[in-house]
Amino acid sequence: MEKIIIKGGRPLFGEVTISGAKNSAVAILPATILSDGVCVIENIPNISDVTAIIRTLYELGATVKYLNKTTVEIDSRGIRTHIVPYSMTKLCRGSSYFMGAMLSRFHKALIAPPGGCDLGVRPIDLHTKGFKALGATVNTENGMVDLKADKLVGSSIYMDNVSVGATINIMLASVKAEGLTIIENAAKEPHIVDLANFLNSMGADIRGAGTDVIKIHGVEKLAGTNYSIISDQIEAGTYMVAAAATGGDVLVKNVIPKHLESISAKLEEAGAIIEEFDDAIRVRRTGVLQKCDVKTMPHPGFPTDMQPQMVTLLSIANGTSMVTETVFDNRFKYIEYLTRMGAHIKVDGKVAVIEGVDHLTCAPVKAVDLRAGAAMVIAGLIAHGVTEIEDVQHIERGYENFIEKFSCIGADIRLVETTRTAQPDVG
Repeated sequence: MEKIIIKGGRPLFGEVTISGAKNSAVAILPATILSDGVCVIENIPNISDVTAIIRTLYELGATVKYLNKTTVEIDSRGIRTHIVPYSMTKLCRGSSYFMGAMLSRFHKALIAPPGGCDLGVRPIDLHTKGFKALGATVNTENGMVDLKADKLVGSSIYMDNVSVGATINIMLASVKAEGLTIIENAAKEPHIVDLANFLNSMGADIRGAGTDVIKIHGVEKLAGTNYSIISDQIEAGTYMVAAAATGGDVLVKNVIPKHLESISAKLEEAGAIIEEFDDAIRVRRTGVLQKCDVKTMPHPGFPTDMQPQMVTLLSIANGTSMVTETVFDNRFKYIEYLTRMGAHIKVDGKVAVIEGVDHLTCAPVKAVDLRAGAAMVIAGLIAHGVTEIEDVQHIERGYENFIEKFSCIGADIRLVETTRTAQPDVG
């Protein structure tokens, strides 16, 4: 096992370059199954979720070749099976996108439910509603989702709730269906637009991605393509929050500033100074952090994946802040570790009330999920003393070279091998 050791109290200064978007990559890679040619995907982040998806494609029969550290060539024409077992899906939530891709290509799919972070109940009913509307039957058999369709036909599909995963799966399933598919109340996240652009580069006809109505005219074939993934909105936001929380001055490079507007707005409200450039954002803070209220919402609202990092910053802000989580049921589990470090936070259902304290103090903590792990890193950076973080494999799912990147902007942070020992439960 490994753990992270951080000596806190040092402001972050310098430049950090953001990698390709995790949430785009885990959707675009399964989408290569739909291609009748070779796909070259650039700006691939070197993270464990992406590695798991690429390994799954290889084990299913695709030819996979790394052209360099961030570029992979995939030829999925050799895939002959429609079955994706639990051994392939258990590590990554994004493996759910094999459902839409397999159903589109083979008109059948037998896939184990995906793994990933435990953020509460994340049903696939909206996914299956879309599949059924396109003409598929959906059954659960021995813990596997069994999808079958004689043919897929376009349909109008209204999403009862905004769902990124269901929007992506319906896009994948309908892109080669007969006729027109209309997704209403669709998710608008940047990686939805990125997936649509990727599919269109192969010859798909998708319009309206980034709005709440997406129209997909089915096509017979999709060709190979060369495509570069957008930069990671959440990785960028994490370094922005870290810069503000530590009272530093960091230029966050290789970003799309418009994708970060909701994060920038809340950081400015909390006392940070934000400067936008064409493909970079500078974040600095010299004054005292101030309270602010945050409510997570689908894009373009404040992203749920930035909620733990923002709560950590607000734990040392002046005054009382309120953070409301509207997307996931189980996203406040990490708060027990912030309180162990001296934070004053009370959770009532979906609302966290944060009484800002002067400082946090080092303590042994855990990364209970991917974004909570990022929050623990930020907590360690601002805490007095040496903080140890266990279960860091969660962080590696979504952050490329995070030790090196934080070190390059002045963090005293290192990854060490350790023999795992039980930690006492936190009451």
